[in-house]
Amino acid sequence: MSNPEEKTPAEDSAAKHRAKQTVVNLILSIIATLGIVLITILIVPRDDSNRIKPVDYLAVAASAEASSKLNLIAPALPEGWWANQARWSSASSDGVLVWKVGFVGPDNQYIGLTQAFKVNPTWVALRTQGFENDPTATNAIPDWKFLRPDANSDADPYLWTLERDGNFVSLTSTASLEELAIFASLVEQELAK
Repeated sequence: MSNPEEKTPAEDSAAKHRAKQTVVNLILSIIATLGIVLITILIVPRDDSNRIKPVDYLAVAASAEASSKLNLIAPALPEGWWANQARWSSASSDGVLVWKVGFVGPDNQYIGLTQAFKVNPTWVALRTQGFENDPTATNAIPDWKFLRPDANSDADPYLWTLERDGNFVSLTSTASLEELAIFASLVEQELAK
């Protein structure tokens, strides 16, 4: 009498064939899926344009100046630069009025301008927290304080500040020092108006 669990050579061969076929089918389905994904990636159109639109910072500054009666810094920009943000904040809990403008350069470098009115030492300390004096900066631009992030900060590489008549101006930047110096000069020209 034969054991019911014993398989004949034909049955054993069929089982092996089915096991191999399952692996082959799995590999073919993975290849087909990857092909569909690749085709989808290739045919779906992508918008590579800049999604951040330029902001008319001069219009925002004019409106804020009209309502606040303050002289806001709104410099003419060097070739290739544009503003990506402009914001006037007149209602803050600390009483400091703040004008912020962000500028983007032709190589996606960034310079952020902050102008604050009626500042106090605590406000300035909070603004410069995480920065230390930059010993490598030159004093080619008088009155400006040159700072760079301390070892525990991941802030922008440069922070230049200027305090004048109870007002505070800062430039934060990922741009080169030369470009930052150009913007510092533009700020000085605006303050002289």
